[in-house]
Amino acid sequence: MAKKGTPKNGKNKAKHTKLLKQKKEKLRKEKEARAAKLKAIINASKSDKE
Repeated sequence: MAKKGTPKNGKNKAKHTKLLKQKKEKLRKEKEARAAKLKAIINASKSDKE
């Protein structure tokens, strides 16, 4: 039979999941920013060549 009350490590799991989500979101945004920066550099170099 299941125990009543709060799960033993429910808060820790939720906190950990939240932190991992923040970390992944930060990495994704940094990757997008880096790609945009590179794209701008490439476009600038292409316009200089013309």
